[in-house]
Amino acid sequence: MVPPEPSHAASAAGGQPRRIPPWTIRVYWEDTDAGGIVFYANYLKYFERARTEWLRSEGISQQHLKDTTGLMFVVVQTSIRYLAPARLDDELHITTEIIDSGRASMTLRQQAWHGATLLCEGSIRIGCVEAATLRPARMPRLPALTGTSR
Repeated sequence: MVPPEPSHAASAAGGQPRRIPPWTIRVYWEDTDAGGIVFYANYLKYFERARTEWLRSEGISQQHLKDTTGLMFVVVQTSIRYLAPARLDDELHITTEIIDSGRASMTLRQQAWHGATLLCEGSIRIGCVEAATLRPARMPRLPALTGTSR
């Protein structure tokens, strides 16, 4: 089952959130705690992997970005809300929406779904910085921010 369509909150990235294709992951033993459910911090790992795969789909390898431009992305702020547990062997769909984008940062809403059940959602603010100094830097051009395709 596919997660529901995104909300229609306004954003600086064109008036509507920009939805990024969902990323799918299976829950393994290593993801669970003693109670047999996904350990809470692993949702942050799932969200990170979904963002990394999105950048890769935009033609941006984070290592290549750092090596060639000296830029990297860092998490500046996050807020997570847990609604229901995921369990061993569950197939999760991680959705990502760009809620706001600026010159040196963007805010994403990410959600973890099992079928039509929302398990976890978070707001993640990502900053672009110079790797050597950690000073804010202008974000590289991302088609998802401008509404263009690669």
